[in-house]
Amino acid sequence: QVQLVESGGGLVQPGGSLRLSCAASRSIFSISVMDMNWYRQAPGKERELVARINSGGSTYYSDSVKGRFTISGDNAKNTVYLQMNSLKPEDTAIYYCNQRTKLLANYWGEGTQVTVSS
Repeated sequence: QVQLVESGGGLVQPGGSLRLSCAASRSIFSISVMDMNWYRQAPGKERELVARINSGGSTYYSDSVKGRFTISGDNAKNTVYLQMNSLKPEDTAIYYCNQRTKLLANYWGEGTQVTVSS
């Protein structure tokens, strides 16, 4: 089964930056893969899609992070990144890496905690 491992979370002050990494056990854009995604879930909130990148390099961002976050991928390292700048307290959440196949199966990492606080 596909394994996804997130890293890079931590505690940061408002206005600061973090870069999350998602290491995959198979190629992030193999023939079976549709796209790679970052989701987040804050306490008491629904899990939401933050950013997405597909094999063609097209990206999507939620309105709440657009202009502040950047998703990218490195096929050689089987890794997807989420660069997070100008962090706000409302960005506090567990961030999850997701791989979606062309048959719409989903694989998830266990998440990494991001806390934005003074």
